[in-house]
Amino acid sequence: MEFSHPKGTYDLIPFASDPKDRWRSSYLWHHVEKFIKDCCALYGVKEIRTPIFEKKELFCRSVGQDTDIVSKEMYEFQDRAGRDMVLRPEGTAAVSRAYVEEKLYISNPIQKLYYIGPMFRYERPQSGRYRQHIQFGAEFIGSNAAEVDVEAIDLLYTLYSNLGLKGLKVQINSVGDAKARSEFRQALKDYLAPFAQNLSADSQTRLEKNPLRILDSKDLNDQKILENAPALENYLSAECKEHFARVLFLLKQLNIPYIINPKLVRGLDYYHRTVFEITAGELGAQNSVAGGGRYDGLIKTLGGPDLPAVGFATGLERVIQTLIAQNAPIPNKPTTDLFLIGMGDIAKETCFLLMKELRTANISVEMDFSSKKIKDLFRMADQLGAKYTAVIGDNELLNKKIAIKDMASRTETTVPLDQVVHFFHKAQ
Repeated sequence: MEFSHPKGTYDLIPFASDPKDRWRSSYLWHHVEKFIKDCCALYGVKEIRTPIFEKKELFCRSVGQDTDIVSKEMYEFQDRAGRDMVLRPEGTAAVSRAYVEEKLYISNPIQKLYYIGPMFRYERPQSGRYRQHIQFGAEFIGSNAAEVDVEAIDLLYTLYSNLGLKGLKVQINSVGDAKARSEFRQALKDYLAPFAQNLSADSQTRLEKNPLRILDSKDLNDQKILENAPALENYLSAECKEHFARVLFLLKQLNIPYIINPKLVRGLDYYHRTVFEITAGELGAQNSVAGGGRYDGLIKTLGGPDLPAVGFATGLERVIQTLIAQNAPIPNKPTTDLFLIGMGDIAKETCFLLMKELRTANISVEMDFSSKKIKDLFRMADQLGAKYTAVIGDNELLNKKIAIKDMASRTETTVPLDQVVHFFHKAQ
């Protein structure tokens, strides 16, 4: 019996030789995650880690009972005590729950938190979208200032720019407050009712439960029907309009390109006022690399104080695939500084001790412990991308010197055994 990974999942491996699978090379993930952590540190955003599974009610209450995530996409199970649990489908609700449960607001209500971890959604797998995917997200809790909305967008835009993504644009809209959304939802339902039988199957389902989601339908006939639909902006309060205008002004001040997209509503019930997505270049329908928005009522809904918040999430699979598709500057696979070859038992023991000495000095070293032929060992050194090789045999042990070979220039340098660390420190 052969085993394979579950549908909609994947393995990260040290290096994927097939170009179409290059994004699954773990060293590329390390590269992106380092950029994320460095950028978050620059913006004063601290890491938080929450459990991979949570109580089902958390997402029913926060994300919304009628959203696709809760109604169709969650991995649900009962634990041995009969409690309804889910593998977390998104990060905002979990971070908000932790913020309330840990009473982080007592020491300082204003908290900037980020996470990197797996999320789980039972949906149709496709490029950049998986049933288990790794998400980077951040939550800025405690301020309703438009500056915080823009700070979150700026963090993402700066991160992606520094990574080398091209053609970045911010798609942005305001979904207003609860009153505006309620009035607009009813107006949209009234407008769409005569067209109900002509809508796509998904939009027919959403018409009663979540009509705002019809606005971002990809069905061409749905979009044609929506051409004369009511505009959400006509239902915004003066305060919401002022907030949105301030956000746009600040984006312009920071030279962040944006497009107002009146059909952008995002799919979760907790969004409030600003919503946004960031797209990268011309990558077809799946060119969105991040999305988020403001969710001012969520903390209170989960039993905490009535504090505003704004956040975002981005799937790292999509980001890394986009980096490769756009030929962005990404590092070559890691190499080994030195590959040691010991000829005989005493020489192998010497190599083993030298390897430890070099690693203690922060120099990467490898050796093989089997009895392969020397040509096979040099082939292994090439596969590892070793910058240098050194063969230690009886003569080297007798003279206490080794010849270190530069694999690029094919030149050799004779170095006393007790000076090998010094040689590599000079070479670096």
